Amino acid sequence: SVGTAYGNELSFTTSAALAIGDDYQGGIIFYLNGSGGGLIAAPTDQSNTDWGCSANSISGADGIAIGTGAQNTIDIEAGCASSGIAADVCANLVLSGYTDWFLPSKDELNLMYQNIGPGDALGLGNVGGFASGEYWSSTENTGGGAFRQNFVNGNQATNYGKGTSLYVRAVRAF
Repeated sequence: SVGTAYGNELSFTTSAALAIGDDYQGGIIFYLNGSGGGLIAAPTDQSNTDWGCSANSISGADGIAIGTGAQNTIDIEAGCASSGIAADVCANLVLSGYTDWFLPSKDELNLMYQNIGPGDALGLGNVGGFASGEYWSSTENTGGGAFRQNFVNGNQATNYGKGTSLYVRAVRAF
């Protein structure tokens, strides 16, 4: 019989485990779900704008928990035709080749503050480079108000006037 010998050398390439604070897929990881996925924040703020449609209640834009921001954003886009509002800026963002960005829910925004923002729960510092100010979430509270988070002291306000201009930071899931 005839055969080919390749020797006894093998090489493998392994990647390090992902961690909160890592640069990954166009942003900064701020949440890992334990199953290989998680959430990434854009590396910079997208704008300083209003939530939009301050006199109208947006059906379905009331998700609070981790994993609800994308659907909130879809619902805001469907229920509010105003361009340039917080959800619209995120939904239309193209960054590092990724087009699936959205405005984070109340709980997603809080994790950003805690894990890669000034909350510094993990001792990483403000790796997200967040401004000392207030950021919009995609979670509506009433027709005239939505949740926002203060990135100075961590407070989350309910029913904050949707016509107010606040910082916007897009996120995406992986």
